[in-house]
Amino acid sequence: MKKLLTFIGLALISSSVYSQGSPDYGSGLKLNLNPNGDKFVRFILWDQFWVRNTSMNPGTMVGGEPTDNSWSLGNRRLRALAYAQISKRYMILLHFGINNQTFINGGASGTSGTGGYGNGKKTQLFFHDAWNEYAVILPGEAGKFSLSLGAGLHYYMGLSRMTMASTLNFLTLDSPVFSWPLIDNSDQFARQLGMFAKGKYGKLEYRFSLNKPFATDLIPVNVTDPAKAVAVDNNGNPSFSKAGYVEYQFLDEESNTLPFKVGSYLGTKKVFNVGAGFYHQADGTRTSVNSNIEKHDITLFAVDAFADIPLGEAKNKMAVSAYAGYYNYNFGPNYVRNLGTMNIGASDPNFIGNKAIAGPGNLQPTIGTGNIIYAQAGLLLPSQAEKPKIRIQPFAAYTHKSFEAFDKSSSQFDVGANWFIDGHHAKITTQYSTRPVYTNPTESPSSKGEFIVQFQIYL
Repeated sequence: MKKLLTFIGLALISSSVYSQGSPDYGSGLKLNLNPNGDKFVRFILWDQFWVRNTSMNPGTMVGGEPTDNSWSLGNRRLRALAYAQISKRYMILLHFGINNQTFINGGASGTSGTGGYGNGKKTQLFFHDAWNEYAVILPGEAGKFSLSLGAGLHYYMGLSRMTMASTLNFLTLDSPVFSWPLIDNSDQFARQLGMFAKGKYGKLEYRFSLNKPFATDLIPVNVTDPAKAVAVDNNGNPSFSKAGYVEYQFLDEESNTLPFKVGSYLGTKKVFNVGAGFYHQADGTRTSVNSNIEKHDITLFAVDAFADIPLGEAKNKMAVSAYAGYYNYNFGPNYVRNLGTMNIGASDPNFIGNKAIAGPGNLQPTIGTGNIIYAQAGLLLPSQAEKPKIRIQPFAAYTHKSFEAFDKSSSQFDVGANWFIDGHHAKITTQYSTRPVYTNPTESPSSKGEFIVQFQIYL
């Protein structure tokens, strides 16, 4: 046992892969399996904890008490990931953890009330990713071309860079969520079961997948007017889905060892990419008109651009990070999904007035048939210190949604700052976000907001 522990310690010390914004960490918890270090197991651990104040949608209760504003605490993500490079061609990856645990919800199935299995307790640990991958053509074996094939529960879901975003190094506090358009309906937390191919041709990177979506069975509301039909997720025995994303990397090339796309490099790379992607599943949703069921395809397209550019030559220089994307979604007529991250609100049956169409708490129309324009930008401020204690990165984001289900479009924004204690490995993020609140589908929405402080640490 003593020899084993010594070997593990030496392996961890000898690791040398870069880590965004903090070279002290190297490749983190990496266990070399041979002297050359090309066979190894790497472990990544992280936690994101939220402190939040939310202005609630009209008609909200929290813990059985009517309220229009509430404080909450919660584990947004508590995860572990391990991948093993068994040979230069063969890799296996496992990613598991919990999400969205608050003081009142997010607990395991069946938890409720008070006691050891009360509200919000004993969250379910589940796998996010689990796949095997084989490099058919390694980089350099066939000139500019490389190819890897894999299969399992995977994150190679195409569509956009944000659809495959890393949760460890967001520019803003979190994902805008709409970029995971199937989230926990026909996917498992943005993943599906399937097969994928990935690789590069020079500066062109590609990712394609063929998947079996998880079955959905929501029953559409029957209407007599076809214009009022509302599509819901019901794919029966699902048809295979097809997804892909192609990206040209004009400046520095990014690693494609893992699917997770970096949100901010903090000046460690010079990147400018333009990409386009798609997702398609036949007969993914259904409507009911005069008791006649009609099936509809899910067809999604996106184009986007990403830049991360260092400014100046001095150590601890400034850097600009930016992303912009256009998303075109077709889930069928008037499709809308109302989502709220770690929503703690419940509907107040005694509320007098116009309730939010989306529902209580911080629910909002997040995903739907229509168009979405999204942009974000941040500036890493310079520091004169040799090893600065804290580096600051103010940022802002803007989202414009035009959904078929509403006569009026909506706009919302996020503004905040990352306070880097040790790069992305230890940071505090503060953010204020607005969301649209519709009480009538023919009128413009009002706006509510929430302020969040996130504490993040990862190795």
